[in-house]
Amino acid sequence: MIAELGLAVLWMAAALAVLQLFAGVIALRPGGAAMTGLVRPLAIMQGVLVALSFTALIDLFLETDLTVKLVAANSHSMKPFIFKLAGTWGNHEGSMLLWVTIMAMSGGIVALVEKRLREDTLIATLAGQAFVSIGFYAFLLLSSNPFERLPEAVPEGAGLNPLLQDVGLAFHPPTLYVGYVGLSVAFSFAIGALVTRDVGPAFARAMRPWVLGAWIFLTIGITAGS
Repeated sequence: MIAELGLAVLWMAAALAVLQLFAGVIALRPGGAAMTGLVRPLAIMQGVLVALSFTALIDLFLETDLTVKLVAANSHSMKPFIFKLAGTWGNHEGSMLLWVTIMAMSGGIVALVEKRLREDTLIATLAGQAFVSIGFYAFLLLSSNPFERLPEAVPEGAGLNPLLQDVGLAFHPPTLYVGYVGLSVAFSFAIGALVTRDVGPAFARAMRPWVLGAWIFLTIGITAGS
């Protein structure tokens, strides 16, 4: 049930990303002001839904649900807590879900707290972030489903990749991904400013924390991986 719930809310989040993109595009066109109020709530709700989906995957790994293909291939019932947790993102499908989760939550945070940009620039920024996210949603849902079930449960899981059974490497992907995705937010800010021709001090002040934060987390992630 947890796996099906996680997949369902992930599909819902992808649908909201598409709606967010179209709402943003319409809001920026003449006569589209009625759609302006939709974009922020859609971005926030998308972030919440993807966070729920990733939480569901974490729960499956911590419970060692061996009916889920990803858990059976990357976890083991006798693994310590830290490596069960790291198994969530210590594989292709889980790391892609982590990437999408950070991206959606970053967009939600921008929608929730950003007050320095002009409204149209913020709308264009959130539309840009949705556009980038849709590609990752499509790849994840159509070719890398992390919630796929096995026909029947296996007796025991294969365990986490031995190369990842180190505390530094366990936290290498999350910190690295926060850095990479932080730069995607900076990219969306730049797209928003160029679309609305609002390239000024307010734009620079809004983008600066994301760029600096991305550099910091990239440094932490590379250090942990080394």
